[in-house]
Amino acid sequence: MKNQKVALITGANRGIGFETAKQLGEKGITVILTARNLDVANESAEKLKQQGIDAYGAKLEVTSADDRKALAAYIEDKFGKLDILINNAGVAPKRSLFVKTTVETTEEEFEYIFQTNFFAQVYLTNALLPLLKKSDAGRIVNLSSILGSLTMHSQPNSPIEAIKVLSYDASKAALNMFTNHLAIELADTNINVNSAHPGWVKTELGGTDVAPMEIVDGAKTSVELALIGEDGPNGGFYHLGEQLPW
Repeated sequence: MKNQKVALITGANRGIGFETAKQLGEKGITVILTARNLDVANESAEKLKQQGIDAYGAKLEVTSADDRKALAAYIEDKFGKLDILINNAGVAPKRSLFVKTTVETTEEEFEYIFQTNFFAQVYLTNALLPLLKKSDAGRIVNLSSILGSLTMHSQPNSPIEAIKVLSYDASKAALNMFTNHLAIELADTNINVNSAHPGWVKTELGGTDVAPMEIVDGAKTSVELALIGEDGPNGGFYHLGEQLPW
């Protein structure tokens, strides 16, 4: 078990998270799938076990400090280290992403989005850093979005012109800042940190009727960044091997 790579994927009971766990598991990596409900997490892990993947379920409501602490203790006790952390869990506003609102964004929406998409990602990463530092090659992948790119939002005729949802976009921009700062802070360690834009994927969040990318392709960027070598990128923002502007 000592030389076996261990990966934690949050929000992995469905969609991109589940597919990411599957693809990593197919490469011989032990995967821990989290969900808000332990039974759901275990059911998802069992599906992968039936495919010959070494998979485990774990309860994690990412906004819960108690859950984060318990998860860290579980990984410490069960595996003694963590090689890969994929901060996949995230939420979108409860209204359409295609309705532009800035000044009308409510306090409740800001708090709902930022608690999950930013604060929880930072706190979970911090809780698991001691375990990642025990890895020979720790990798952190933050699931961001092209909607968090200030550069692309500012471009004339931007491909994301139609989507200007302040709460969601700002949470992903903040997550990108975390990636940048953490990568610099950990530059002298064995840990690489990058942001991933999965693409516009046919998920519950992305829209199964309008999104152009299949889930299998939406997981590829996270998997690539999770498996980079020591000469791989650090502190960048990527989609399918292409670096994106902040």
